[in-house]
Amino acid sequence: MALLEIKDLHVKVDGKEILRGVNLEIDKGEVHVLLGPNASGKTTLAMTIIGMPAYKVSEGKMLFDGEDLANLDPTQRAKKGIGFVFQFPPAIRGVKLRDIIRLCGGKDAWDPSKEPEEKFAIEMLEKVGLPSNFRERDVNVGFSGGEKKRSELAQILAMKPRLMVLDEPDSGVDIDSLKLIGKRVDDFVKETGSSLLLITHYRHILQYVETGFAHVMCGGKIIVTGDPEDILSRIEEEGYCAYVDVCPPEIKKDMEKFMHV
Repeated sequence: MALLEIKDLHVKVDGKEILRGVNLEIDKGEVHVLLGPNASGKTTLAMTIIGMPAYKVSEGKMLFDGEDLANLDPTQRAKKGIGFVFQFPPAIRGVKLRDIIRLCGGKDAWDPSKEPEEKFAIEMLEKVGLPSNFRERDVNVGFSGGEKKRSELAQILAMKPRLMVLDEPDSGVDIDSLKLIGKRVDDFVKETGSSLLLITHYRHILQYVETGFAHVMCGGKIIVTGDPEDILSRIEEEGYCAYVDVCPPEIKKDMEKFMHV
């Protein structure tokens, strides 16, 4: 039984159908990369997996370790072991980074009367290359792009999810942050046996994350699945237009309009 099993998933946002029959299986310990042009449905799929209310499932099923996710809210899904890193992590004023890291790790907010020296958040921050004084800052307030992504990663490492869903962790980061994020994610997968769904446009982060499967989304469906190196090489050589001819007929017209071909 797959850890995550998605069957003929159709999803609407504001009444418009975005996903049009997605099928995907991710087994325990597997690393999958999800590719595709802008507006192909990648982030919609991620948001649906974590249960964001605006993303309405109209058909199909999502099973996590055999359990239907339909009636579980985002908090319940997180408690089941689904962790998510946003493409654009929000800033949260009034909430200390140390406390949200501790919350992700199943710990109470830091109480100096019970714990004179806070250690847990510091350990997570060290793993992602952020100074210990970041624990006193409000979550992502005034952080650079790379610092925000490292902050999110520290929270995920604290959570120790069974499935990580990372939405473009390589966007808006410099080469040093990219390398660190990629290596920490790869180490975490190998150390814990966690599964990973990594959404990206490019191969840059895949230099550091060992992937087993690649999928290409087009018009709200996964239309190509195969070896990551083969698929990425073809995309880099020909662009996503190379996949237009294998789009299902009902979405080919939309894709052609999007790609201006």
